[in-house]
Amino acid sequence: MATHAFSEHAMLAPSYIPETKHKLLAELSDGLESNALSWLSGYFAGVAQGRQESSRSAPPAIAAVADTQAARQLTIVYGSQTGNAKRIAESIAERTGALGLSTRLLRADRYPTRELKDEHLLYIVMSTQGEGEPPDDSLAFVEFLSSRRAPKLPQLKFAVLGLGDSSYPLFCGIAQSLDARLTELGAQRLYDLGTADLDIETVAMPWQEATIALAQKVLKQPEPAGASVIPLHPKTAPVSRDQPFLAELLLNQPITGRDSDKDVRHLEISLEGSQLNYQPGDALGVWPTQSQALVDSVIATLNLGSEETVEFNKVSRTLGDWLKHHRELTQLTKPFLVAHAELAKSSELQALLQADSVEVLRNFLGTRQVIDVLKAYPAKWTAQGLVKSLRPLTPRMYSIASSQAAVDEEVHLTLAHVKYDHQGESRWGVASRYLSELGEGDRLPIFIEENPRFRLPADASRDVIMIGPGTGIAPFRAFVQERSANRTSGRNWLFFGNPHFASDFLYQTEWQRALQDGDLHRLDLAFSRDQSEKIYVQHKLLDRATDLYEWIQGGAHIYVCGDATRMARDVHQALLHIARNEGGLDESQARQWLDDLAAQGRYARDVY
Repeated sequence: MATHAFSEHAMLAPSYIPETKHKLLAELSDGLESNALSWLSGYFAGVAQGRQESSRSAPPAIAAVADTQAARQLTIVYGSQTGNAKRIAESIAERTGALGLSTRLLRADRYPTRELKDEHLLYIVMSTQGEGEPPDDSLAFVEFLSSRRAPKLPQLKFAVLGLGDSSYPLFCGIAQSLDARLTELGAQRLYDLGTADLDIETVAMPWQEATIALAQKVLKQPEPAGASVIPLHPKTAPVSRDQPFLAELLLNQPITGRDSDKDVRHLEISLEGSQLNYQPGDALGVWPTQSQALVDSVIATLNLGSEETVEFNKVSRTLGDWLKHHRELTQLTKPFLVAHAELAKSSELQALLQADSVEVLRNFLGTRQVIDVLKAYPAKWTAQGLVKSLRPLTPRMYSIASSQAAVDEEVHLTLAHVKYDHQGESRWGVASRYLSELGEGDRLPIFIEENPRFRLPADASRDVIMIGPGTGIAPFRAFVQERSANRTSGRNWLFFGNPHFASDFLYQTEWQRALQDGDLHRLDLAFSRDQSEKIYVQHKLLDRATDLYEWIQGGAHIYVCGDATRMARDVHQALLHIARNEGGLDESQARQWLDDLAAQGRYARDVY
């Protein structure tokens, strides 16, 4: 996003722009504010640079101009699965653009890797998924940097910001790998690697401030008088993660049977007065509140006072308020475990943290909550120390299960209430418990998180294949509603799975009606516990391999939603198997086939 703005009254040199184009330029720029004009200027500068660089026979003078421009440009590359890395990268681009810096912003799968050797200033914002994996839009970029094809980069200055989840052992693993690899290739680290946990802003905001100031110095752009950088948020902002809308709950209805081992709810929420809009594939962010019972248990276990005032980061609240509204209690993280092990002087925890097996630590973090560690390994925490060491409470994201074309000023969710016992005591997920206990008329703080990589085909005649076991069905309810309302000609094929047909067939009557009405053309079901041999959606894919491959080769888009650790991997392997068996491809060609589908936007995943 370059920023050399032009005025609508500026003189247009006739030696460069034909007179026939003057009227078109005037119409294009009419009514635009300065930021928009800056963006347009940068867009045209980028087009010009691209044309220069694509010409192999460019004269030396033009090549020199392009090289000079690259040296004066900040390139921001982001890789994002849920939209957070994209949001931060866009914020950096907007702010550096407003400062007059020549900036271009690219998603990782859109970055032309051949240009890396010519970059002089590169910022990377990238999330880490699951067990240390890159987001789907960054697979090729990460692979290129890791390969022998990556060039030496002595001219490059860079900074990397990673987004991750410290409840996973390989916290921000992709960002750490990229930071190390760029250094290995000879690039100069301009600013220390940032590793942001789910409380993203506590790391991302200072990282932005520092790297934007450094970009000004590197690109020789003087600071405007009175301020070093543009503020992150305007005084009046629309509904967002930081300024959620208090929406009314219209319906909270169980959609699993009484005999089910699961408690899955269908929620309908009013958007009246919010001016919020969304598209199928987007997510709804919800700010939860901790259970008072859990807050009281933590405070009692540590023999602290709920009304004790704690000041942290220049904010004063009671300990009870900090824990109920602002701190994670149901997710155990490695940083908290490190702090508690030191305070408890527990050799058992120290050994766990120093063990070579990542799997052992992963299992420990995944099967215990904060209260479990506090009870099993007593330690004398102060209220101040506890608030400082616990991770801030963050919003939970839910795939939207409705289309506004069908439900207007509403948004629907498919919610799995997470609850289980640990050593005879009840445990739960903070957001699912919070939402499941809300009654009609209650209000909840929400916002929309766009997910542009999980969109229906722009060409309505394209077929879609939807794979969503469990609550992964949610976005596909939205997809079918949208395509039905728009009377699209493309066919819809759904794969759904859950343990039992009788109790776990989510939205059963809706799918049956969609089949009858012609809004759903094929439906394949995998109820894993209804027979002696477990059957999952990946098995159904293999059973339908011939037809599936035919649909895909005919232009169909594939969508996968649900569990990232097992289901998404198994489905991916099933698709590779189909490519080999049905398409006659070898292993390498099959991988390339799927990578190409992803690059075309025809293989999209919303996994968690």
